[in-house]
Amino acid sequence: MKSTLYDIGARDAALLSISVDYGDAAAARLKITDASGAELLNSSVKSRDSNAVLEAMVAWLDKHEYLAGLKAAGHRLVHGGARYHEPQRISPKFLRQLEKLVPLDPDHLPAAIRGIRFVAKKFPKLAQVACFDTAFHSALPTVAKMYALPRRFYDAGIRRYGFHGLSFEYIVGELRKLDAKLAAGRVIIAHLGSGASMVALQNEKSLDTSMGFTPLEGLVMSARSGDIDPGLLLYLLAEKKMSAKDAGVLLNKQSGLLGVSGSTGDMRTLLEKAAQDSHAAEAIDLFCYRAKKYIGGYSAALGGLDAVVFTGGIGERAPAIRERICSGLDFLGIHLDGKQNGSNAPVISATDSRVNVRVIPTNEDLMIVQHVVAILGQRASKTG
Repeated sequence: MKSTLYDIGARDAALLSISVDYGDAAAARLKITDASGAELLNSSVKSRDSNAVLEAMVAWLDKHEYLAGLKAAGHRLVHGGARYHEPQRISPKFLRQLEKLVPLDPDHLPAAIRGIRFVAKKFPKLAQVACFDTAFHSALPTVAKMYALPRRFYDAGIRRYGFHGLSFEYIVGELRKLDAKLAAGRVIIAHLGSGASMVALQNEKSLDTSMGFTPLEGLVMSARSGDIDPGLLLYLLAEKKMSAKDAGVLLNKQSGLLGVSGSTGDMRTLLEKAAQDSHAAEAIDLFCYRAKKYIGGYSAALGGLDAVVFTGGIGERAPAIRERICSGLDFLGIHLDGKQNGSNAPVISATDSRVNVRVIPTNEDLMIVQHVVAILGQRASKTG
């Protein structure tokens, strides 16, 4: 769980960064840093309950006088289903509707709803705004939304939704500031982190994206499998007598880089071990191979390619991964500058590259802040 406290003004400055690491211990660890990265708190919370951690966080903020000017709380919600295509002011009626979406996202929505209710109880008059990771992809073409299942399932909401929308929306805005013409062209954004997905854009609109009905589809991720044969899942259920719950844990928490390497889902550690550990090397190979295939497929769907943008923790800070993904894509017009790529420069494509390749840091928190301000229709003094 991560939170950021912002002072809303001309620069929308982040005041505090707040993170909670649950790890494997019975207690959670609450960390708070200021805008310079200086650590203000590193404390154990003797509970894994998310609201207990929120209680500790609010107590610290109150003690250090950060709550007096609080005007609003923005929440990142992973799933908005087919109903929510834009941010929403949170109300009791909205929460009742949101609870109906829990079956679509049982891993994230229950905790998010508990957090919203906690804030509402703690600050009854505080404005709250929900921002959805699925909203950016709400206008996906039908051909990119549908699974080849009987139509009654599509009519019942079983379709591809796409995720990482707040990140993609932020990157589109940043690319527009840098080069409006390029942003309006044929663009692929690769959000590569512990969760990883790609989006194919034209005229700044999502035409296809790698995550689907859930965030499990698509690229290899830290602990998620990404694409697998659905027949394999049926085999695990029928022949290996695996329960649906155990299969979900396998695919979401024990697979991906972690499963293939047998040791870790952290890309930095895998890169350090790869020369001596063949399983670590294979995990990296699979991650890059799957990403390369998606770039090729999306280039075909777009009818060409003008730009590729890398973002997310791996996308922004792993030159070796970017190089391996782009290697062999010269036929698309992708050619990296080794020195620029090695230094994580804003533009990493060579001067003779037909496709512009960039690295743009994402900021989902700031995207949420912008939505909160837009929904409230005013510039507040402080918003969390």
